[in-house]
Amino acid sequence: MSAAAILFDEAALVTRVSELAREIAASDPRDLIAIPIMTGAFVFAADLLRAMHRAGLAPEVDFVQIASYGAGTRSSGEISLLRDIQARVEGRDVLLIDDILESGRTLSFAKRLLVSRGARRVMIAALLEKPHKKEIEVHADFVGFTCPDRFVVGYGMDHAGHYRQLPFVGVLDGH
Repeated sequence: MSAAAILFDEAALVTRVSELAREIAASDPRDLIAIPIMTGAFVFAADLLRAMHRAGLAPEVDFVQIASYGAGTRSSGEISLLRDIQARVEGRDVLLIDDILESGRTLSFAKRLLVSRGARRVMIAALLEKPHKKEIEVHADFVGFTCPDRFVVGYGMDHAGHYRQLPFVGVLDGH
C-alpha cells in the first residue's frame, strides 16, 4: 500500500468544519434532517453534526448509501441506491452531506430523490469539490475545500477499503 501525502491537515479540517456548521446554522433551516451519504462521508458527517450541535442545531439524522465507484479510482457512471433513508422528508429541510462533489451524479441523484419525496428544501454540504470534474450541474450550498484533480483518501474516503482512518485528507502516490 502506498503512502498518502497530506493535502488538508487535521487543523484545517477542524477549522473548516466548524465554519461550515455556522454557515448551515445561518441558513435558518426548518425541521432539519441531515442525511450523510455513506460510506465516504461518515467521518466528515460525524464531525459536522457535532459542530452543528455547537452552532445550535439539532437535526434528525438518517443515512443513505449510494454507490458509483466500486473498488476503482474512477466512477463507473452508474448510480445504485444500496440503502434508502427511513425518515419522512416531506415538507422538511434536508441537508445532504457528502465527502466529495466530483462528477455530480451521486448528489444529483440523491437531491432529485428527496425533492420527489416532497422535501421543502434540499441543501448540499460537501467536504471537497472538484468543480472542473463536474459532468452534471449540481450546486453545493456548503463546500469545505476546492480540491485538485487528484485521487483523495483519508477522513473517511478510501481506496478499495483502505485509508479511511487517516485523520487528514491525502493524495495517493501515482494517482
